[in-house]
Amino acid sequence: MPSKTVGAEVVDLNSLAQQRRDALPKATTYNLFDVEFTLPPIKALPFELQERVGDLDNTVAILKDLLGADKVKEMYAAGFTFGDLELIAQEWQRRSGVEPGESPASAVS
Repeated sequence: MPSKTVGAEVVDLNSLAQQRRDALPKATTYNLFDVEFTLPPIKALPFELQERVGDLDNTVAILKDLLGADKVKEMYAAGFTFGDLELIAQEWQRRSGVEPGESPASAVS
């Protein structure tokens, strides 16, 4: 409900933000070379992490943040390649409702 302050209208976005969060897809569990891992939808990530998602150079660091160092070591041991990381990133974006090239941190992309 809008409220007035000195010369400006204040719009409370709390309920709209909650509706959007509630409408996000569920976390997805992936399996690649017998390594199973679960990633949340990109738009559900904290903003600080979302800023880094669009850059493939950050993929390992992001996976460490989300999955933990032990899971990433398991991925190394399974022989994951850069191409595999690209596949994970592309599928994660697709299942998160983020279009290729769209910045997940941008609300107006």
